[in-house]
Amino acid sequence: MILKVQDKFGALFLGYPGDFNYREFYRDIGYDADYEYIKPYIAKNGARVNTGIKYHRITGKTEFKDYYNVQWAKDSAEKQAGHFLDSRVNQINDLSNFMDTPPIVVCPYDAELYGHWWYEGPYWLYILFKKIYYDDCNFKLITPGEYIDKFPCMQVSSPCRSSWGANGYSEVWLNPSNDYVHKHLHVAGDRMCELAHLFPNAKGLKKKALSQCVRELLLAQSSDWLFIITNGTMVDYAKKRIKDHIGRFTALYEQLKNDKIDEKFLKDISKKDNIFPDVDYMIYY
Repeated sequence: MILKVQDKFGALFLGYPGDFNYREFYRDIGYDADYEYIKPYIAKNGARVNTGIKYHRITGKTEFKDYYNVQWAKDSAEKQAGHFLDSRVNQINDLSNFMDTPPIVVCPYDAELYGHWWYEGPYWLYILFKKIYYDDCNFKLITPGEYIDKFPCMQVSSPCRSSWGANGYSEVWLNPSNDYVHKHLHVAGDRMCELAHLFPNAKGLKKKALSQCVRELLLAQSSDWLFIITNGTMVDYAKKRIKDHIGRFTALYEQLKNDKIDEKFLKDISKKDNIFPDVDYMIYY
């Protein structure tokens, strides 16, 4: 979403989330409000913390921040959703001239952006999907898997390795401060595939254990831990989370292989880590 957009005052900025009418993430009454007023609502030790209540909009590249206006923010989101839709229509029209099959445009974005850094992001998605449904456009929403099912004969390509991290490569997640983690992640990933092939029709307690293995693996693979280690913020916490999830995964792996599942242990960690409650372990088959 990096493109030049002009706001209502004529100022230029880059990217949809940078619209000056959008809510300013870095201003919070936990830090802005008078201390005596905000004291009952911050940390018990008196330290100022984020409350999630933010009164200001981005305003511009300035320390001064004007108050947030909900309608202005919605107007920007609606305008940008229309711009995005028109851009995809034009892109697909251009690509269609060079392809025998309908082109596919893949739009991967960091899910954390929507509603967190970009408070209006979910509303932008809502308006975009409404426009795609109701407006006269030349495409439909589809997943890459569905597209491959429809058009299985296609050119195979290997995209250049890149990321949104520093310098556009992977050094944030693979450097001397955190590279030790990857060998453990690779082993756990291989073991998850092994378990799926060993128990393709698991039921009951065994299925619950396999599903929990998936959760622990996914949590261990979270890029946030490596990011935190690189930046040097809460490093001990990040390392502990990696160790905990790999440890729980390994314990369940051994229990499954030995057909001795510790039901109490499984119940305990399932309460702690219950992300994706309907996960299907057979995706690793």
